Amino acid sequence: MARILVVGGSLGGLFVANLLARDGHEVVVLEKAAGSLDGRGAGIVTHAALLDGLRRAGTTVDDTLGVAVETRVSLDVDGRTAVRRPFPQILTSWSRLYAMLYDAFPHASYRHGVSVARVEQDAQGARAIADDGTRFDGDLLVASDGIRSVVRQQLLPDASPRYAGYVAWRGVCDESVLSSHTLSTVFDCFGFGLPTGEQLIGYPVAGHGNDTRRGRRRWNFVWYRAADEAVGLRALMTDADGTHYPLGIPPNKVSWKHVAAMREAARRLLAPQFAEILEKTAQPFLQPIYDVASSRLAFDRIALMGDAAFVARPHVGMGVTKAAEDATALCDAIRTHGATPAALRAFEDARLSAGHAVVEHARRLGAYLERHASNPIARDDDDVVRHTAVGLGRVPDPPAVDRQRAA
Repeated sequence: MARILVVGGSLGGLFVANLLARDGHEVVVLEKAAGSLDGRGAGIVTHAALLDGLRRAGTTVDDTLGVAVETRVSLDVDGRTAVRRPFPQILTSWSRLYAMLYDAFPHASYRHGVSVARVEQDAQGARAIADDGTRFDGDLLVASDGIRSVVRQQLLPDASPRYAGYVAWRGVCDESVLSSHTLSTVFDCFGFGLPTGEQLIGYPVAGHGNDTRRGRRRWNFVWYRAADEAVGLRALMTDADGTHYPLGIPPNKVSWKHVAAMREAARRLLAPQFAEILEKTAQPFLQPIYDVASSRLAFDRIALMGDAAFVARPHVGMGVTKAAEDATALCDAIRTHGATPAALRAFEDARLSAGHAVVEHARRLGAYLERHASNPIARDDDDVVRHTAVGLGRVPDPPAVDRQRAA
């Protein structure tokens, strides 16, 4: 069996690390964060491939995974149902998946606080060199170090993140603080708010301690809003003291003025149920939307996977599922070809076109959010409800819609 280095210990890195370890390989995960990543992120939409990947990684998939919803509903600005569709899904959280995958992996082989500065390789193997000069050797190296991947920047510098022209306001609101009206009309659904040129989605997820009991859950929301890169985005990424965070502003640094403006806009543009949720969310945070598409995944003894390889806009709800599919494809290739460059080439053959397909599909779903105010792109609300966060090939049948528009 081989010694394999995994750069990045988030969900993608843990997926591939667990699969490789279960195949008998010696796996070392190098994660730059000094402490646990638990508690990061928010809601995750599950798909069949994600559940398959979790089982193969050695985790138990049961009722504790997340919250089941049966229906999708779009609310107009007055809070009335505009579109309703049956669509069963399981909604989980980043924190829950991280706990499952981290607990399944040997903790002694998960190295916290290792910031990889560069990678090297030759005919004998691959190496990761940390900022402090520490060297880690392996037969192969798998880069799963996210959208700002150090490894991708070194090997494929032209594949840089591309700003989509809009941001996502995100957050989770405790079920216990919401009104009976909001709880009865939208909380148990996958909800949509669709003002012109914008989109809000949300759904119930587990609460504190991954508690899925009624009354203990939270409602996870994502509100996409346009922000031009030169002025709007820069302002949003600057805190109340004038410090600019070009690579992403920490949640506790988002200016209170921007939060207040966002909540005021919610009262004007969104259903009262959504405005209440955004008002009662303790710490909303911001995420600029980017995408990344790599032209290669295999570089002799080094491979890119997960968000280090492709980042699709969140409209497809496929980020973690894509990482699980990458991990299973890579492990299958190593089973067939051994820990060799041939295995990584086979992995690239299996996943390169799939990555491009997901990125392009997400761009199509988000195209109307890139509109200029003077030139909006037409959009059908039911089409958005049908296609958002369903993956590729699982779009509900059009005749199933039940429209309940007010006269």
